[in-house]
Amino acid sequence: QVQLVESGGGLVEAGNSLRLSCVTSGLDFGNYDLGWFREAPGKERDMVAQISWNSVTTRYNDSVKGRFTISRDNGQNTVYLQMNSLKPEDTAIYYCAAKLPWANDNLYWGRGTQVTVSS
Repeated sequence: QVQLVESGGGLVEAGNSLRLSCVTSGLDFGNYDLGWFREAPGKERDMVAQISWNSVTTRYNDSVKGRFTISRDNGQNTVYLQMNSLKPEDTAIYYCAAKLPWANDNLYWGRGTQVTVSS
């Protein structure tokens, strides 16, 4: 059974940092692209950052470029999202997801972790 479990969310003041982690199990981790997505109240789920299976390629939502960094540790089956200079508009539930490199759609999703940024 594949599981993706996010952690590291919380309540922080604007300008501060958080580091999200997503630990996976039941997945051939090194063969999947990993991504972070977020969903704010009343809004659609958006891609925040993605990283290829071999860490060669990363992509970011324009709204987080220069502030967020995605990374992965294939030995620990874990993907991270370092979030710096947080803004109130970053408030959302953050989800990690996994997809095969040649696919468009994510196959597996975590349950999410809440990030709340106060002004």
